[in-house]
Amino acid sequence: MPQSIAILGGGLTGLSSAYHLSRRFPTSKIVLLERQARLGGWVRSNRVDLNQIGASVLLEAGPRTLRPNGKCVLELINLLGLEDKVITIPKTAPAAKSRFLYIPESHHSKVSGLQRLPNSILSLLNSPLLSILLPAILREPFKGANRPPRANDESVDSFLTRRFGETFARVFGSALVHGIYATDSRKLSVRAAFPSMWDAEERGRGSLVRGLLVPPRKLKDEQETYELGRTLEMMNGVSVYSFKDGMESLTKALEDHLGTLANVRILVDTRISRIKMVDDQLLEISHSGGEPLRTSHAVSALPLPVLHKLVSKSPSFDIPHLTQNPTSTVHVVNLIFPTAPKNIHPEGFGYLIPRPPSGYPDPSTTTNTGILGTVFDSCSLHAQDLPHTTDYYNKASHTKLTVMTGGPYPTLPLPSQFSSSEGGADPVHIPAFIRSLLEALKVQLGRELPDPIYWRIWNNEECIPTLMPGHLDRMQDLKTFLMSSGGWGGRLAVVGAGVGGVSVGDCVEAGRRVGRDWV
Repeated sequence: MPQSIAILGGGLTGLSSAYHLSRRFPTSKIVLLERQARLGGWVRSNRVDLNQIGASVLLEAGPRTLRPNGKCVLELINLLGLEDKVITIPKTAPAAKSRFLYIPESHHSKVSGLQRLPNSILSLLNSPLLSILLPAILREPFKGANRPPRANDESVDSFLTRRFGETFARVFGSALVHGIYATDSRKLSVRAAFPSMWDAEERGRGSLVRGLLVPPRKLKDEQETYELGRTLEMMNGVSVYSFKDGMESLTKALEDHLGTLANVRILVDTRISRIKMVDDQLLEISHSGGEPLRTSHAVSALPLPVLHKLVSKSPSFDIPHLTQNPTSTVHVVNLIFPTAPKNIHPEGFGYLIPRPPSGYPDPSTTTNTGILGTVFDSCSLHAQDLPHTTDYYNKASHTKLTVMTGGPYPTLPLPSQFSSSEGGADPVHIPAFIRSLLEALKVQLGRELPDPIYWRIWNNEECIPTLMPGHLDRMQDLKTFLMSSGGWGGRLAVVGAGVGGVSVGDCVEAGRRVGRDWV
């Protein structure tokens, strides 16, 4: 039983860890240390008032919607009393039914432009994407098992190429990976990123399609009990959901709750410089906030390369595999146009863009904007904006959309003064990078666009880890070392996006489960 717990990092995983550990160990002293002046990590919501159009608009810099299958998040909504702040997008909404893929002309000889992804048999038969999808899917169940002998992992691109062919893997697989991991699908582990595909191939005796028709077997130790209240009822018929004041509603609620607990202390603007074992029952954490903190247990919710720098100063306690995975930097660009969405984009959720057939451009010669995808926020999240408009698509006073750039693409340079700025109707106020995005959007959306009345760039430096093939085995080695008497004796837990998944649900669940072996 821990007498004291230090939590390193105040992002979503760190906040979830502090919340659940405070419930599991109500008499333990808990200290959360965060380098920045704010908590929440990459979850950032920003409301702007646009007097010229009389609107209040909510913008997101990180995650923006959640799927209702993440019970750990629904549990927090129940326990923190956030039900009245939830907004839902039903499965019948255009944002749920209409998702798009943008294929440049050079990608495929027969299909190009903005294409709606099929969501039914009839829409598939009428889709220009039929020539890519149908042959690949029909042939797959009859293709023999072709996983290499003794292989226990591979890249997403390798997996999909084996089962569906190179064109399918590049057009659909790379676009999917762009949207979730902002990385090259040829580098991402299929077992770590999409374990259900790997498992389905095994259930289908070598066929992914056959395996998807067989329900997975639930293990007893995988069944969790969640305190869900009425949240499951709220999510009936829901495709995705968010909050009226953005995703930061969740992290703010966690922060507010922790602030009411006598046994929890939060230190922001506190830089950690070293972590070491003093003896087999005590850890010491050096930081900028005063005397070193001594604690019986610790949770690191820091990026793994950051943790490596802190523990490598004590070679005997260095932790393996912390620097194996690279990270992606994503520039999130919010744009607001002074016209209804019908004049900007088709009704739907947004679109992703596949990897170019020739690979990503050379960083030394590129002028590519590096767009990974674009979200039509006005379709899915219009309920966050004020005033509310019933027929928002045709009559709203503005359109908000978000463009994601970067990841595996070398992008145009972004001067520091443009990391967060406001634009105006005056073209002088619109910098070259925004101009280049607007030109690319005109091509992709197939229409002329007015100048935005507001724009904001969020530089999310090294925000998403690329989980390389072999990641799950490496994380098992890491856990074994942390539990060993020659390592950290089970007193340091390492969690977060670089360990067990990058989604909001993954991060919340990691915090929910941490410390269970301390009892």
